[in-house]
Amino acid sequence: MTVTLRTALVAGPMYDHLYPVLARLRTDGIEIDVVVHADHPTLNRAVAELLERGERLDLLATHSKYAPSQAAWLRPLDGLVDRATVDALAPKAVELCTFGGTTPCLPRLIDVRVLWARTDRIAHVPDTWAELVASGTRFGFPGRESGLFGTFFELVVAHGGRLFDDDHRPCIDSDVAVHAAETLLSLAPHAPDDLPTWHYDQVDAALLDGRVDAAAAWPGGWGAIAASPLPLAPFAYPTGPARRVSYAGCHAWAIPATCAEPDAALAALHLLLGHDAQALDASGGNMCAHTGALAEVTPVDDRDAARLSITRHTIDEAMITYPPLARFPEVEDACWSALHELLLGNGTPASAVAAMQHAADRALAAG
Repeated sequence: MTVTLRTALVAGPMYDHLYPVLARLRTDGIEIDVVVHADHPTLNRAVAELLERGERLDLLATHSKYAPSQAAWLRPLDGLVDRATVDALAPKAVELCTFGGTTPCLPRLIDVRVLWARTDRIAHVPDTWAELVASGTRFGFPGRESGLFGTFFELVVAHGGRLFDDDHRPCIDSDVAVHAAETLLSLAPHAPDDLPTWHYDQVDAALLDGRVDAAAAWPGGWGAIAASPLPLAPFAYPTGPARRVSYAGCHAWAIPATCAEPDAALAALHLLLGHDAQALDASGGNMCAHTGALAEVTPVDDRDAARLSITRHTIDEAMITYPPLARFPEVEDACWSALHELLLGNGTPASAVAAMQHAADRALAAG
C-alpha cells in the first residue's frame, strides 16, 4: 500500500539540491506531496496558518530559532528517532534543537556566515566593522526580514551589547544598539538603492552579479560562488571591539502533531538525517549536521579549503543564537520592520531601537 506524506519545505538554491533524495522513499511505498515550498519567512507564515487550523502536515522543514514558536504543534522526537542516528549528529547542533528538556526537531545543517569579497576591487578587505564603514566598500546585506535583524544582532554583540538578558527578557534599548543601527545606516548608501528589498537570496545575487563588492553568505552559497567567474575570496566575518561573531542556527526537520502517517514520516526523517542524504547536502556547500559526512568533505581547491577552515572556526568560536522564545517570530518581525523603516529614511536610530524594545516587551508580555 502506498502512503503520501504532506510536506512543507524551505526553498532556495542552498536547500533544493537535497530534495531529490526523497524519491528513494518510493521503494518503501511512500510518496511526497509538497504542500509548501517557499523561502523561510513565507514558509513559516504558511505553516503557522495550516497548523493553527489543525490541517495535516506530516513532515516539516523548520529552524532551531523558530521551533520554540512551533513546539505546541510538533511531536517531541525523543525516543522516536534511533539513538545511533542522533549520536551521528553534531552535539552542538542537537543542543540548539532542544528546548525545555525535549527535542521537537533535529538538525539538517549548521549555518554561520562567511565574508566573501572581490579581490580585484578591494585591495585590503576590512577585518572590523569600523574598517568596513570607513572604507566605503560596497557591502551588501539583507534589508528586510530575518537577515536584517540578524545583522543588527551581530553588530550589537560584536560591540559588547545584548538583545536579551539571562532571563530572556529584551534589553534592546541601549547605546550599543543605537550604534548598531547607525552602522547599518552608514553602510547602506554604498550599496544599490534597492537594498531595502533584499532578503538572503537577493544579497547572494548582488554579489554574483557584481552589484556589490563584498557580502556575507551562508555555507550553502558555495556552489554558486564556486561556479562564478568573479575573483571572490572568503574571509572571516568582521569583528567588533568586543568579539567576532556570526548570527547562526540550524535548519532542521520536525514531525507535526497533525501527522497522519507517523511511521512513514519517521522513515523520511531517518533518511534525511542519515549519512547519504547529509553527504549530498554537504556537496552543495552546506555544513551538514552529520559529523561523519562532514568529515568526508574534501576541498576542491585552496579557496574551498580556506572557506571550510573559516566556516569551521566560526562554528567553533563565533556562533551566536537567540534564546528559545515561543513568541520569537513576533519579536523578529517587529524588530526587522523598525530597522527596515530606518533604511527607508523614516525615523532615527534611537527611535528605531526604542520601537524594537517596546514591541519585544509587548510580544513577550502577551506570551
